[in-house]
Amino acid sequence: MPRLLLCFVLLALSGLSVWAASAVPTWGARQSSPVDTPPASLRPGEWIWAGGEKMEGPLAVIVSLTEQRAYVYRNGILIGVSTISSGRPGYETPTGVFAILQKDRNHRSNKYDNAPMPYQQRLTWDGVALHAGGLPGYPESHGCVHLPTEFARRLFDVTNLGMTVVVSKEGSAPVSVVHPRAISPIDPQSGNERAIPPLADGEAFSWHPQDAPAGPLSLVLSVADQRVVVYRSGVEIGRSRIAVRDPLPGTHAFIVADGYMPDQLQWAGVRMPNWITIGIPGHADEGGKPVEAELINRVTVPPEFMARLMPLLTPGVVLLATDAPILPGTSGGPLQVLDSDPPATTP
Repeated sequence: MPRLLLCFVLLALSGLSVWAASAVPTWGARQSSPVDTPPASLRPGEWIWAGGEKMEGPLAVIVSLTEQRAYVYRNGILIGVSTISSGRPGYETPTGVFAILQKDRNHRSNKYDNAPMPYQQRLTWDGVALHAGGLPGYPESHGCVHLPTEFARRLFDVTNLGMTVVVSKEGSAPVSVVHPRAISPIDPQSGNERAIPPLADGEAFSWHPQDAPAGPLSLVLSVADQRVVVYRSGVEIGRSRIAVRDPLPGTHAFIVADGYMPDQLQWAGVRMPNWITIGIPGHADEGGKPVEAELINRVTVPPEFMARLMPLLTPGVVLLATDAPILPGTSGGPLQVLDSDPPATTP
């Protein structure tokens, strides 16, 4: 082989070796599982994401080392859940309340041979972070929380510096934080457990808007618990007993749109705004469909509660309706996810 050609070959092989060494692998499933998938049924690398970039409200993340899962909440409501891999023995991931200190989309490890750590979100300055990584189904990292690549990307794109991340473990945190449900058990600012007293016997509803005087609104309706819970800026401001006739099976999401439903559909003397169904993983075919008055009329809510809630139902408010329980102490599988991108025609 001529010397010049040999040089070109060696240079090409050298470049290929450098590229191979710098290539970033992809971990986990590439697409979301359906929202009705129980988190305990997710296999290593699987995840659920229905949190659209257009949704409003504070974000918070709970990492359960006991479950080896991460839960993402937007405005107090679960929008994503993922399998993880945390620190292995000798490199255990620390528990506690953390804030995102730094974000680096293409980070590489300073400690471990320049290993790729895509979509890194630093929790401590000594090396603990959320990032895409290996997911064998058990703790195997050097202390970081490994996430599926596509889930890590979506989370990276919606978080801000300072966002609260709570890392919990059996025996060192309340049960509600170790085994989270569809409504957030923590204050999104402090990360502390937020204890909301249940409705007392004979108490139809509670209403305390002063706990969050302003901000985006979200609602969760649970057929199993016969409750509707209202969140504003990630803080619960009310809950009420309800009754639902012929409920829809599974989990469904809706958003308030412009305009009002027919004049005859009034709650507490106020016309009901138009609602549109949101397409979420597993129910994408429902997206954009208007909600009929007949479906709304299946729900009975105390008039006094509706009189307080109706003025707050402005375009952009999201409602999750599920046949699963959301409150502590009720049986059944936990609710999965409730938000997604609003239809393009809504504000």
